[in-house]
Amino acid sequence: MTTTAVASAVEDYARAWLETDPAARRALLERCWAEDGVYCDPIGRATGRDGLADHIGGFQAEQPGARLEVVSGVDEHDGHLRFGWQLRAPDGSVALEGTDFGELDGDGMLRRIIGFFGPLPPGGPTS
Repeated sequence: MTTTAVASAVEDYARAWLETDPAARRALLERCWAEDGVYCDPIGRATGRDGLADHIGGFQAEQPGARLEVVSGVDEHDGHLRFGWQLRAPDGSVALEGTDFGELDGDGMLRRIIGFFGPLPPGGPTS
């Protein structure tokens, strides 16, 4: 999988989070999300394209005017990827930031996204 193809899949995925028209959102997910893909973050889980499309619609209803933006490049190896994002409030301020980790299927579609909110927790290994 080329870096460009992976970045394109993540771009379509991010655009789906911004798309308010359900049919257009579904069309974006058909280009990047595996039919049986699984999304999960600390407050939600969705399976399949329809499940993710509905989850995004629910997010938009709960957070009107909020925007999810990818704020880093996409780091990929061996079918796994990560990228940083920010949730911007309607006034443009950063309401939340985090990192998504993902997995691609054999066709380069996103098969799994696991979202983490906020920065890494402090600490380290204990002796």
